[in-house]
Amino acid sequence: MLSAIVALAVGAIVRRVAVQLDAVVPTRPDRWHQHPTPTFGGIAILSGLVGGCIFQNGTFSALPLIVFATAVALFAAGWYDDVRPMSALTKTVTSLAVAAFFVFSFFYNAAPASAALSLLAIIWFGGLVNAVNLLDNMDGLAAGVTAIAAGGLALAFHAELGPGLTVMLIALAGALVGFLGWNRSPAKLFMGNCGSLAIGGILASCAIIAVIRAHTVSAAIAAILILIVPLFDTSFVVVLRRLAGRSTTRGNIDHTSHRLVSAGFSDAKAVLLLYLSGVGGGVAGFLIARWGMSTWPVAGIFTLGVLILGLYLARVPAYGGREFGALQETSLAPFLSDLTFRWHAMEVLLDLVLITICYYSAYRLRFDGDADLTVFLGTFSRSLPVVLGCKLAALYASGLYSRRWSTFGLHDLATVLRGVGAGSTLSVLAAAWLYKFVGFSRSVFIIDAVLLTIAIIGTRLSFRLIERVAARGSSRRRRVLIYGAGARGQLLVREMLANPAWKLDPVAFIDDDAAKRSQRILGVPVRGCVDDLLDVLAKCSVQEVLLSSPSINGSNEATLREVCSRQDVPVRRLYLEIQ
Repeated sequence: MLSAIVALAVGAIVRRVAVQLDAVVPTRPDRWHQHPTPTFGGIAILSGLVGGCIFQNGTFSALPLIVFATAVALFAAGWYDDVRPMSALTKTVTSLAVAAFFVFSFFYNAAPASAALSLLAIIWFGGLVNAVNLLDNMDGLAAGVTAIAAGGLALAFHAELGPGLTVMLIALAGALVGFLGWNRSPAKLFMGNCGSLAIGGILASCAIIAVIRAHTVSAAIAAILILIVPLFDTSFVVVLRRLAGRSTTRGNIDHTSHRLVSAGFSDAKAVLLLYLSGVGGGVAGFLIARWGMSTWPVAGIFTLGVLILGLYLARVPAYGGREFGALQETSLAPFLSDLTFRWHAMEVLLDLVLITICYYSAYRLRFDGDADLTVFLGTFSRSLPVVLGCKLAALYASGLYSRRWSTFGLHDLATVLRGVGAGSTLSVLAAAWLYKFVGFSRSVFIIDAVLLTIAIIGTRLSFRLIERVAARGSSRRRRVLIYGAGARGQLLVREMLANPAWKLDPVAFIDDDAAKRSQRILGVPVRGCVDDLLDVLAKCSVQEVLLSSPSINGSNEATLREVCSRQDVPVRRLYLEIQ
């Protein structure tokens, strides 16, 4: 709380001084902000961090001081970059030099580290620092995500970090929350490179210390999950820029946050979704750090969710139709196109992961806490290749891979049930023939079938769900009221939700049938009848009214058009013709 208060107060001073000194970031085509904005908010963040730490005994012992010195060095480099912009190469070299200083200082009094471990730590440090820097691309995004990550690291690794670094992370989280008072949309103050580089340095340092002290693969995976948002955003941007034949170091509005907005989300919803991703990664990382690899299905499910979001966003245009320009100009283009789009290679690989996770989870659910778990997990390892083969073959034979994700619905349910049912049956028969069913459990295959059915349906519906969420309340869509909740009105709603080119958001129905009132049809509420029109227009902020049926005429239509005319709301009618 003290850190937040200090950061908020110092932020007010920094903002005023920055305006007086003309330390303002102008608008540019490759930047998202629409108005010149004061910068150097990193001063407020660092002040909040110090303010929250000075009253805690032990915070400034040797190791926390090394981490703080690292942050100050990166703050200075970022300040110089804000004043006299450095090239991407210079910034990378600078961050790696600071990383080398930190790694040397950390290992100086500790057990000698191998050259490979030191090199890996330096690369991790430099990569994460630049990832946090790149994440600062939308109002409130970097501050909120890194606050969540700092809290996640403190919670998951407090035993490895010790009280000093744990307090430092909590103070950093508080300072970032206080800074959000100035940085949330519309931002009145930017953190600048001085802020983002310093934050990245603290997070990277603490993650390295935690993983090395824990000395487990679980700890490394946990740290990656907690920091998943900046790591994923940077990887996503670098890969897609290379595929498009563009420079990876030249700024552009093509990050995950920008693509979410292009997909239909508002700025606030895009930032909130990435906050939730950070929280999800923090929870998964905490479980892995505290309970080890026994909780890896949770991490696997979360990672799959992030991967699906990435696959969806990769389809959102950001380079004028040249998303895969580099691939299209190589001799491998026909092969890659065939592999990706005709044979659905990524879809098959995804199902391999789903089958593995569901099969393992079935064993955990059936035998968790049971003394026989170790014995049965041996059976899992031996039988997994056979199960993968049986289930993939059954899913292919069912016709699942000829179904499009963008139109997946209830009509495809029979295909999923047929594929999963056949795959489970083949797996049982194979286990009985190859292993005489010794060491197997019938209930495992039943649980596995249920989990796999849910997983396949969930992944296939994910694209439609994302589009539905993006459509709701999008600032780029007109809010539409539909008169008539019958078959034609429902047809209109379905088309609005399925066709983003219309840029229409159905927010309510009105209908003359009293039995339909207070119902939700296709997720859209029925708000009343024509007599309630004035209230509905105001409460739902309606921008347009659509008449869905030719039977809507006479006095009701006249009343509706008169009310809408007084409120300056246009009225249109749906026509269906075959010519």
